[in-house]
Amino acid sequence: MFTVYKKELTFGGKPLTIETGRVARQADGSALVTYGETTVLATVCFEKKPKEGQGFFPLTVTYQEKFYANGKIPGGFLKRESRPSEKETLTSRLIDRPIRPLFDEEFKNEVQIMCQVLSYDQENNADMVAMIAASAALSLSGAPTAAPLGGCRIGLIDGKYVVNPTNEEQKESNLDLLVAGTHEGVLMVESQAQELSEEIMLGAVVHGHKESQKIIKAIEELVEATGTERFVVEAKETHEELYASLKAIYGEDVVKAYALPKKLDRKATLDELKAQATEKFATEDELVDVVAKLFKKLEADVLRGAVLDTKTRIDGRSPTMIRPIVCETDILPRVHGSSLFTRGETQGLIVATLGNSKDEQMIDGLDDMAYDRFMLHYNFPSYSVGECGRVGPPGRREIGHGKLARRAIEPMLPSKEDFPYTIRLVSEITESNGSSSMASVCGSSMTLMAAGVPMARPVSGIAMGLIKEGEDFVVLSDILGDEDHLGDMDFKVAGTDQGITALQMDIKITSITPEIMKQALAQAYEGRIHILGKMAEAITESRTEMSEYAPSIESFYIDKEKIREVIGTGGKVIRQIQEDTGADLTIEEDGKVIISGVGKATIDAATKMVKDIVAVAEVNKQYTGEIVRIVDFGAFVRILPNVEGLLHISEIAPVRLGHAEDILEEGQKIEVKCIGIEMGKVKISMKEIEQTNEDVKAKLAAAIEAGGTPRREREENDRGPRRDNRGGRDNRNGGGRRFNRD
Repeated sequence: MFTVYKKELTFGGKPLTIETGRVARQADGSALVTYGETTVLATVCFEKKPKEGQGFFPLTVTYQEKFYANGKIPGGFLKRESRPSEKETLTSRLIDRPIRPLFDEEFKNEVQIMCQVLSYDQENNADMVAMIAASAALSLSGAPTAAPLGGCRIGLIDGKYVVNPTNEEQKESNLDLLVAGTHEGVLMVESQAQELSEEIMLGAVVHGHKESQKIIKAIEELVEATGTERFVVEAKETHEELYASLKAIYGEDVVKAYALPKKLDRKATLDELKAQATEKFATEDELVDVVAKLFKKLEADVLRGAVLDTKTRIDGRSPTMIRPIVCETDILPRVHGSSLFTRGETQGLIVATLGNSKDEQMIDGLDDMAYDRFMLHYNFPSYSVGECGRVGPPGRREIGHGKLARRAIEPMLPSKEDFPYTIRLVSEITESNGSSSMASVCGSSMTLMAAGVPMARPVSGIAMGLIKEGEDFVVLSDILGDEDHLGDMDFKVAGTDQGITALQMDIKITSITPEIMKQALAQAYEGRIHILGKMAEAITESRTEMSEYAPSIESFYIDKEKIREVIGTGGKVIRQIQEDTGADLTIEEDGKVIISGVGKATIDAATKMVKDIVAVAEVNKQYTGEIVRIVDFGAFVRILPNVEGLLHISEIAPVRLGHAEDILEEGQKIEVKCIGIEMGKVKISMKEIEQTNEDVKAKLAAAIEAGGTPRREREENDRGPRRDNRGGRDNRNGGGRRFNRD
């Protein structure tokens, strides 16, 4: 029934299997890829004809994690997979970015790639397995792509590159780098690093690309075995004469438009020229899209030609020059930390909020339940580019840019033990003309330092571009939006003055060489250091004090056996503490108590209440206690919330007393000292302790003046022996004889 084709190989020291022909046979292409015991099914479907008037390439990549893959039932009310998680969104982008440049430029048919995680072994991350599966399914579908794609993850453990480290190994790695490319070169890089040098990062990219060739070869052999035929794209008319006319009439005007320094002025002028060209040459409706496409080509040729020929960019800068930078902190008065980072016409307002452990984000995915104490959210409102647009939840681009900025900042954050706060950063892009994600990195670093978060070192970021024609190329530092759209590369590098913390690269051409990457990394280092210098003009290091509006957090440990006492029945005690003080309390299983609240008085009050509950009496320590009850032989006094001590009658005064009630009353406050603890029982004394209760002081003085024995006791002794309730023993001689009841 099935004709199954399979390729098996060892990849990164583990078995990898690529299979087709058994599952999802009605899709144009499908691949079932298993790595270790992680399995991903990828399918590809594409329309054989484009929609009428289609002017863009409608490619959709969707990555889904099925909870059954790890034997889990989804949380929440619905108990089924619904909206994509952040990881699913980021992985979808990860696969999309290197695949998109592989398609024929004239291909405008709709393409849908779906990757579903069917089995997960908790050792081998499914993202790179999904990329391999997507590449295989795409090649097997016959879609018009240039070549198969290969990819892998590279770690750095003990100074050595590790291919596809397991989740456990990744914890020991100083690098998390994902690379994808073709035979020809690298197309995509995504990474987070612990301040690694440019040489180490470049070496990791080269090593990953080399290892990926095994994947590409296996896919090619599988495609050859199945006899897949490649879809042929109909040749489109080039309209060379029309383009020549456009260039002759509007070429000089386009050059002048790109000389305008302001983005909005430049855009308005180009839109007007495009409208004139459309009116002049689009004599038929079907030529409207043709003229628009040719005019965009004219813009690209003008921009790219000027850079390659004169080494001067559209705003007059040299390839390595950075736009003017203004850095400011404490923009907003009530927030916990804020900064405004402006570079040219790109601006980000970044705000920090500090919280306690209850504010951590719960992450429910294929791995075990986790909690995230650091969040960085990126918002890109339409007004930042002078347009009207949709207002709603963040899109894939916003989630991706936020993740990149987070990767750059996270390695410099203090540990949870050193700084037990939950941290949320929000980057509001208020203006955009190139590399707003790197503006978010720079602004986030300044905001954290202004908020008093003890960062190891400040972090800056820069976006690099590329203009390449044949063997001739120019690497651009701090690219504009137009240089990004019309250029060949978007290469973002972030880090400190000691090394790289994050790197992301996307290529719009088939590939770039290690030589180009090396030059881009060198220019990025110079630019990064320059930006750090500008940031230092506003703030140089983390402040030692936080905002008065930020919560304070203190932590200490209690005996694990006492946790129940602090929480109380049904949480009654801990709720009462929080209501009385306004503080938030969290108690962990190991006995760690975390108290947070605004103001030192709040923290101190809650801390005292908790410590009083779990406190134990200490010998020779003085306490203010409350008399709970009085007995014949003395009184019981509560010296701590959960500790009562016995005040024997002989320890009330330096003279003999007949009864404790002659001096003390229930509910009174007295000063006592712990004089011993035997088998958990606390003994206390008030002799030789100065009393603050005036009534007690007066009665003590009277008793001492009367000779030590109160009158009531003397009168009772004069009346003769007392009977007890067990048969009338004479208490005076120890109960040795009975008296005559008659």
